Amino acid sequence: MPSRAIAALFAAILLSMPASRALAQERVTFDIENGAAVTGYNDVRIPGNTGTSFSLANDLKSSAAYYWRVRGEFRLAPKHVLAVLAAPLSIGASGTFDRPVTFMGATFAPGAPVNGQYVFNSYRVSYRYDFVQTDKWRVGIGVTGKIRDAATRLTSGGVTAEKTNVGFVPLVNFALERRLGRGVALQIAGDALAAPQGRAEDVFAGILVPLGRNVSIKAGYRLLEGGADNDEVYTFAAIHYVAVGAVVRF
Repeated sequence: MPSRAIAALFAAILLSMPASRALAQERVTFDIENGAAVTGYNDVRIPGNTGTSFSLANDLKSSAAYYWRVRGEFRLAPKHVLAVLAAPLSIGASGTFDRPVTFMGATFAPGAPVNGQYVFNSYRVSYRYDFVQTDKWRVGIGVTGKIRDAATRLTSGGVTAEKTNVGFVPLVNFALERRLGRGVALQIAGDALAAPQGRAEDVFAGILVPLGRNVSIKAGYRLLEGGADNDEVYTFAAIHYVAVGAVVRF
């Protein structure tokens, strides 16, 4: 399972590090984030060439969902960073269709109550090179390998249809941090890539405020957006996050 692989990678990296506490404080960062996830749009047509187009945000109504994610960064050398991320997401929707909707070979009648579920779990490993490191700026760029564990599900009465997808996605990783003074920093960071097969963006913009030497609180906005358009699926979604959390350095 992806979650077991992420846990194993965390453990392997921690065990391989030197025992020196001073070195560990400079090299290990955990970013713990949670908050509310709100659907901006979520357009679906599956199969992509024969299904009915519908929206989990407009035809059905998606509710705000609680989310959490954990990211660990391990500084292998002054400018070289390895990171791992676990970011599960599940958002429910409900309502009725005003027309027959064909999804994954099943037909959902107009006027019948429908429950929907959008799942987009993401597990990532990233390498970043921080090519700018000054008293005020940190800028880095790298690569990310993402395992996408996604599902879209509709249920009405005794009818349930679901499309699942587990796949690997390469992304560009980036981070920009501007220190504002007294330990406060503005941060923009994420993963993104666009290609003819589709696109994906997961970007955070916010502020970090220190609570002590090793702990900062964070607050800001996150956007998760993207999708794919092919014969198998047409699915594009934008999720807006109200993000708060803590950054802990060891």
